Amino acid sequence: MNKYQAPKFKAAFLTPRYWGTLIIISIMYSLSLLPFKLQLLLGRGIGRLAMRLMKKRQVTIKRNLELCFPKMAEHERAAILKDNIDNTGIALFETAMAWFWSDKRVNKHVTIVGMEHLEALEAQGKGALMLAVHSMNLELGARAFGIKKSGMGVYRPNNNPCFDYFQYKGRSRSNRTLIDRKNVKGMLEALNTGQRVWYAPDHDYGVRRSTFAPLFAVERACTTTGTSLLVDATDCAIVPFTMVRGEDGHYTLTLSAPVDGFPKNDPEQAAVFVNKIVEKSIMACPSQYMWLHRRFKTRPEGECCLYKPRLAPAI
Repeated sequence: MNKYQAPKFKAAFLTPRYWGTLIIISIMYSLSLLPFKLQLLLGRGIGRLAMRLMKKRQVTIKRNLELCFPKMAEHERAAILKDNIDNTGIALFETAMAWFWSDKRVNKHVTIVGMEHLEALEAQGKGALMLAVHSMNLELGARAFGIKKSGMGVYRPNNNPCFDYFQYKGRSRSNRTLIDRKNVKGMLEALNTGQRVWYAPDHDYGVRRSTFAPLFAVERACTTTGTSLLVDATDCAIVPFTMVRGEDGHYTLTLSAPVDGFPKNDPEQAAVFVNKIVEKSIMACPSQYMWLHRRFKTRPEGECCLYKPRLAPAI
């Protein structure tokens, strides 16, 4: 199987060109050593500061919430927006936790529910497509899962080779292997041999291998047909995977039972089916979802852009 080749540390990473990257990694490592509650507090502050400096991102979050929940009271959307900004900052710390914490510290803060579903599939020798969404704490969830069970993550190498080295090292800890997102053959082989593959079909990946399907109140959201490609060719199970941080700060990773009724050999209906799973996963905790992504940027031919310039909301 052509897995992504692990990047090697190079002497060139010590040259001035990469000093900024090394400083960022050093800061992430240092932050991961702080007491957990302090990390959450600092994360909220960083999120609020970052959004004041990057107002366009805040506008994108607000617009996504308007598009998805037009019938929701404005004050409710505003509350999600405020919490989402906090969680955007906390995500920096959660990534550092995923990359640098010991297994013991991860286990202390994360509870896994539903592992029996995967154990049953494992006994059958059946592969599992771990269908996730881009929650802010997805990296930490994948790390916590990897401590218990091996799995393969679909991976996009970073354009910065120095950062890619540390990103790969962090993401491949605890029984995890990585595979390039373009290596479909490798994903199929993994699923056909009873392995587990993490897959997040919730973003707008452009028109290639995509169709338009409803997502919340948006009737035509550009949705990848990659899920159909993987399931139709392997007959793997689809296991929804969600990670939520509770009000007490403790995380719960939930593995749902394999879903029934996936529309085989029908990519368009399958996209509708998958988006229903995505909606349910997002609603487990809307404020911890990555709303800053322009989810609806790709439109059917002839439709206007859903993201128009607007004034940034006040925090």
